[in-house]
Amino acid sequence: MTAKIEVSPEIKGLIFDLDGTISDTMPIHYIAWKNAAARYGIEFTTELFEQLAGIPLYPTVEKLNKLFNKNIDPQEMGDSKEQEYENNMHKARPVEPVMEVIHRYHGQLPMAVGTGGGRQISQKSMHLIGVDQYIDKLVSADDVTHHKPHPETFLKCAELIGVAPKDCLVFEDGILGIQAAQTAGMQVVDVTKHYEVTIGQE
Repeated sequence: MTAKIEVSPEIKGLIFDLDGTISDTMPIHYIAWKNAAARYGIEFTTELFEQLAGIPLYPTVEKLNKLFNKNIDPQEMGDSKEQEYENNMHKARPVEPVMEVIHRYHGQLPMAVGTGGGRQISQKSMHLIGVDQYIDKLVSADDVTHHKPHPETFLKCAELIGVAPKDCLVFEDGILGIQAAQTAGMQVVDVTKHYEVTIGQE
């Protein structure tokens, strides 16, 4: 049993990443990327996955093109990966220590989700684990110009919930997301310290 995540009394708003933070979707994303990349002769390792976590769909393919000197159509590969993910996303389980925070502060503090995923699939993911009953504010990859580690996603979340960035606490599992929160001047919790991450374990 992991320790309860504490929230400091001066915090006035909570912001959550989605994949790997509220919903344990990362193993499903990883398998989908691994299979999609294999079709183009790329070995998609867990290290590579962690390095690219938080980057939206098509820009991830652009990064792979640079890293492996390929000329893959981002939409073609991205869409095949996303389709496989969508077919398996029902297997994701909520990250219990983070859901406990959401239940505890529902109706007490304003909350938003800030994700690098597209709006449609993020809404579906939130619905599947039931978090949409508690949080209706969402900033997705479709809603910003600059993605994590740029702070725009989290700054828009703060604006949506009407809380100054310095008074927001962000829950994240990715390096880029943690950097984004810090750059936005927000406090941040690395949720990977609170649950068992199983990426790459099939």
